[in-house]
Amino acid sequence: MGGAKAGEYASRITIEKITTLLPRSFQLSAAGLTAGVDDVLTELFNEIHEALTYVGSSYQECDGMEATLSLCWFTPRWMYFAHIGDSRIYYLPAREAGIKQLSQDDTHVDWLFRNGQINEREARSHPRRNVLQKALGGDNQFVDPQLGAVAYEVGDIFLLCTDGLVEGLYDNHLFELLRPLVSAGANANPARRLVEESLKKDGRDNTTALVIQTA
Repeated sequence: MGGAKAGEYASRITIEKITTLLPRSFQLSAAGLTAGVDDVLTELFNEIHEALTYVGSSYQECDGMEATLSLCWFTPRWMYFAHIGDSRIYYLPAREAGIKQLSQDDTHVDWLFRNGQINEREARSHPRRNVLQKALGGDNQFVDPQLGAVAYEVGDIFLLCTDGLVEGLYDNHLFELLRPLVSAGANANPARRLVEESLKKDGRDNTTALVIQTA
């Protein structure tokens, strides 16, 4: 978590766990010992949570460190995802005009927005919009990631981004920028363009984007 205690180290541990545990799941699958995708992703999040909690309790400089995680696992025709925190996963179907946020921000403000108690503009300017209710590590006792799956087609677009990107861009702005940029081909570098546009409008937080177009 950028700006939080030992956030960079928490991110490093998270990445190391992903690159170690997911390949092991692939190997078991190849050997015919297949667990359900939801089980694999839930176990991965639990392992990361336990590692962060252990390191945080062992070293004073890491006390209370946390990480958010939005993870996509692509298989032929299906994208499975698991999420905790306030980074986001978006989906732009090639055959539909629009953008869908697949992940849910683990904040009370986002709960208010999803339940129609505030609008998108109010949610973005709310003073507690960045206060998380769930994260990996820290003082969180239980890990309950959001799990989901999308049956994709060729040409569909997925966007993974940090909360810093959407501080400067509304969902309709994301759609307006992504559709023509991706259609223009790889040279357009849509992720870079999104980051540049967000920084022009806000730029107060870590701003990272990854754009994937299925083939």
